[in-house]
Amino acid sequence: MPSIALHAWQTRAQRALDEVEAAHAAVGGAGRGRRFATRQINHAYVVLLCSHFQRFCRDLHTEAGDSLIRHPSFSALAPVLRASLSVGLKLNVGNANPGNIGSDFAKFGVDFWTSVYLRDRRNKLRQQRLDEMHRWRNAIAHQDFSNSFFAGREMVRLAEIRSWRSVCECLAVEFDAVIDVYLRSITGVSPW
Repeated sequence: MPSIALHAWQTRAQRALDEVEAAHAAVGGAGRGRRFATRQINHAYVVLLCSHFQRFCRDLHTEAGDSLIRHPSFSALAPVLRASLSVGLKLNVGNANPGNIGSDFAKFGVDFWTSVYLRDRRNKLRQQRLDEMHRWRNAIAHQDFSNSFFAGREMVRLAEIRSWRSVCECLAVEFDAVIDVYLRSITGVSPW
């Protein structure tokens, strides 16, 4: 059974992202105006994708913490656990980039990215693609494409965004499974 966070990602977040896809498809014509309009839609799509993935990561972290705190073995330590798991969360103030995700889930005592890599060898490349997506997100949000990473390009392609969306879909399932297995190893019961 998936976490509530994963279920929300796979339903509510996907519907919102599908709406952007539909808006992209609705923009017609082949002239200059279409290219400008699709550029704006693509930029919005990247930012929306990043924000929904960040929400998933934050929700998964919160749900995992709640599960741990509810376990009878840890109930006496609930206030201490809640404070240590929630203080200084990078996902509350920064992007859901690989460093911030790893840092926040490390609060549980799990070597998060190593566990993710062990589940599927493709996850290392997915992590790199996640980082790439966030580079674009930051460039779009700050309107600064001067980094050599962009090679003078300011237009992100729809195919790239779809690829990042696929990466996020795969990583969400992997993250959910990693935390499920880890919390089961600590508590002996399913966290969700």
